[in-house]
Amino acid sequence: MREPADVAPDRRRDRLVRPPAWENPRPRSRYDLVVIGGGTAGLVAAVGGAGLEAEVALVERHRLGGDCLNTGCVPSKALLRSARAAAAVRGAEQFGVRVAGEAAVDFPAVMERMRRLRAKLAAHDAAARLADLGVDVFFGEARFAGPEVVAVGHHSLRFRRAIVATGARPAEPPIEGLAEAGFRTSETVFSLEELPPRLGVVGGGPIGCELAQAFARFGSEVTLVEMEERLLPADDPDAGAVVARALREDGVGVATGRTVVRVVSDDGAKRLAIRDGEGSREVVVDEILVAAGRAPNVEGLGLAAAGIEAEPGEGIAVDERLRTANRRVYAVGDAIAGPRFTHLSDAQARLALRNGLFPGSEKASELVVPWCTYTDPEVAHVGHTPESAAGAGLEIDTVTRPLDRVDRAVLEGETEGFARVHVGKGGDEIVGATVVAPHAGEMISEITLAMKEGVGLVAIGDAIHPYPTVSEAWKGLGDEQRRKRLTPLVSRILRAWFSLRR
Repeated sequence: MREPADVAPDRRRDRLVRPPAWENPRPRSRYDLVVIGGGTAGLVAAVGGAGLEAEVALVERHRLGGDCLNTGCVPSKALLRSARAAAAVRGAEQFGVRVAGEAAVDFPAVMERMRRLRAKLAAHDAAARLADLGVDVFFGEARFAGPEVVAVGHHSLRFRRAIVATGARPAEPPIEGLAEAGFRTSETVFSLEELPPRLGVVGGGPIGCELAQAFARFGSEVTLVEMEERLLPADDPDAGAVVARALREDGVGVATGRTVVRVVSDDGAKRLAIRDGEGSREVVVDEILVAAGRAPNVEGLGLAAAGIEAEPGEGIAVDERLRTANRRVYAVGDAIAGPRFTHLSDAQARLALRNGLFPGSEKASELVVPWCTYTDPEVAHVGHTPESAAGAGLEIDTVTRPLDRVDRAVLEGETEGFARVHVGKGGDEIVGATVVAPHAGEMISEITLAMKEGVGLVAIGDAIHPYPTVSEAWKGLGDEQRRKRLTPLVSRILRAWFSLRR
């Protein structure tokens, strides 16, 4: 596939986040904080520390902005928006809107738009902006030269506290012939300029599902292979089922419970041998996108020199305060084990900053962390699923409202989905929620805040929601939870009350 011809937006981005003429500053005698890694977590920690009047150094080996700006959230969501526009045009007739001719996707224009918007947003992560905020920015490979020293080239950065925020990279599954045939990942797929006629996607998690749907809407013939029996294995099973139906409606061949065991390159094409419990079949594609998890970037950091422990494939070991075995050093984001989300990296960086620079003892386990998969419809979740609740020995009650019982969803013609809340058995405390809806990511924060502040589901039902909105689904669930409190005893008391007043 041809690579981008117009690289002007990427050059503009690089002038901001990896200036070619940048000269590393002369180090200060000792920094209050040295941050390794210039992605979301590292930027939040560095800017936050400088804003608190600490002397801060930030070390980045490649581009500031990390995965989120360069190869993750920003480029992927730009592509998803274009894919959603294509789907809207094709589905316009159901709303009484006739479109003359077939909707055509100009894939190079889609990619140019993505690069242009990425370059625009790069200004937020610019090296010059960080320097203006008081951060000493160093480009180069960082490694620990001792328990209190980070080396960058010929510079030694002595620190009182350090935060490792080196992120993660796409994992390469051990598939025979995959490396020889060549494949794309979330880091390289955004350099495509021509639409692959046939695309194989390995992995049915968020990245695999999002990009499989997008490329199918652009016009690729897409086959998605997931080894688990359902898509989005970390989410509510019903949510994965809705996404599977949505992908199939967009033309994606969804193969769950199957494994790619071998790839053979054949005259420009790539043949995927796919196996399940009953046998194997072959799928021929032009490009392969591997979306099978991520591996932490902890190699080459000299962790042993600083007395820091790490587990292979898991990342740096930390305690509840995000502190490593070296009490001066903290680690956050994708460099440690656990869910790997941009917003979680942000939250962990703030927590580590408070615990590291001040006498803090905040615990990472107390964070209430939502997540969202940006398929159409979106899947957003926070807290427990029924499976995780059972694993934790937590008894729950569950209330669900399908979108076909939500007026706004009916009017929008988007009734494939649901809102679901789990509360403690016999009580009203929210312990988890899932929503599958077109803008589920915008809806889940109401439940996240309720969980953080201890607001019960009935109280959400009491809150006034604008009509008609899809978020009224939460109000409906609150009303349903209130009705559950109408026990036989309460019913008898109410009947007696009203009989006295007749």
